Amino acid sequence: MTTETQTGTAPPRTAAARRYVPWLAAGATFLAMLDATAANLAVADLHADFPGSTLSGLTWVITLYAVLFAALLAPAGRLADLVGRRSLYLWGTGLFTLASLACAVAPNLPVLLATRAAQGAAAAALIPASLALLLHDTPPERRARSIGLWSAAGAFAAAIGPGLGGVLVDLSGWRSLFLINVPIGLAMLLGGRRLPRAAGGAGRLPDLAGTLLLAAGVGGVALGVTQSRDWAWTDARTLGLLLGGAALFALALWRSARHPVPALEISLWRNRRFAAANAASFLYGTALYAWLLAGVLYLTGEWHYSILKAGFASTPGAFTATAAAVAAGRLASRFGVRPAVTGGALIIAASGTWAVAALPAEPHYATFWLPLGLLAGTGMGMISTGTATAAALSAGPSRFAGATGLNTTARQLGGVLGIAVLAALLPENAALGDYTAVYLFCTTSAVFIAVLSSFGPGGPPSSSTAGDRWHRSGSP
Repeated sequence: MTTETQTGTAPPRTAAARRYVPWLAAGATFLAMLDATAANLAVADLHADFPGSTLSGLTWVITLYAVLFAALLAPAGRLADLVGRRSLYLWGTGLFTLASLACAVAPNLPVLLATRAAQGAAAAALIPASLALLLHDTPPERRARSIGLWSAAGAFAAAIGPGLGGVLVDLSGWRSLFLINVPIGLAMLLGGRRLPRAAGGAGRLPDLAGTLLLAAGVGGVALGVTQSRDWAWTDARTLGLLLGGAALFALALWRSARHPVPALEISLWRNRRFAAANAASFLYGTALYAWLLAGVLYLTGEWHYSILKAGFASTPGAFTATAAAVAAGRLASRFGVRPAVTGGALIIAASGTWAVAALPAEPHYATFWLPLGLLAGTGMGMISTGTATAAALSAGPSRFAGATGLNTTARQLGGVLGIAVLAALLPENAALGDYTAVYLFCTTSAVFIAVLSSFGPGGPPSSSTAGDRWHRSGSP
């Protein structure tokens, strides 16, 4: 056992290294979320470089990343708790950087798809490892604020991704989307090597069979929803993926309930606060992904914006989301996470109500779309920080990464449902009323989040209370 673990006081070199932890963690979530959305506008440019490829084949550049990212989040969280957060952070960053470089120089589509899948797997490792670093290596009184910075980086990256991706593709081609990751990844690797070494948890690695079942189940459902737009919901391939994925996920749950070293720590869900935070994250994912995609489709379909212009039109909300996420972290450190989650949900509900009541058929950017985006971004930033803080700090220090992986998986699965609902509500030639129905769905999800946070059993905990419990436990 190290001196740091015995006394709780870090040596000077360790204390200096820990100053970089919030930025290293924020960089990890920024990269992971940026690459989830930045490649959406690269399909046309990819087709120019790979003219023999079909459009559906090119969209797998986006699909593979999303599926691997969603499928491996929970297993990566369990792995970080066992092998050590620093080790998984360095391995995840190294693989992400190498895969990004390989994507940028890919000579053909099959190589690009393989390296893009590796990128998605590495991104799944970065999310729980980075937040575990943040929670372990940040003083308890600053922990909620640091989670706000971490959430702000992810929210900003996801929202800025389409606009930034469009600019990079327009100026330098699709390869630049992946090249920009390389210097950032190298800087994160250099900084990560200065972090104090941390031992993993005791015991064996998670159940391999259960891990494969979980990854295949989540991946099958995510892939089925993603491909439903090309294959149709009634296609045998779509139904096979959805039903097969659900069955595999159920098997993973059954096996995890009986295995001594489960792939999925379902015992965390016995904590009512953690369960409530995960339910809120799931509902948030349904609203977030449906809202963002509906906005782009509405601007291009009804207002006839170009994809690049639509990306820029949706960007201002990223700045309010970032500011709100940071402010929510400070709020949570003083008053707990419930005001952030409830307030953010009510702001999203108010934004959705405005969209349902006043969605215009003609362009009104300055008087409608811009203020709507700024308001909705504020709510999204608040709820993103609130749910992440509630989930992470309701688990013990030995389960920080696992809790983060489960919580992020809940949000990603919620996003799968949100996209599925959007696809069901928007026909091929959508009218104004169809978009209104999507915003009504998002509003309803936000109202349920507010109710769950305010009145649900075991609502999200106060971060200060969780931090005190953590500190009293004697953990470093």
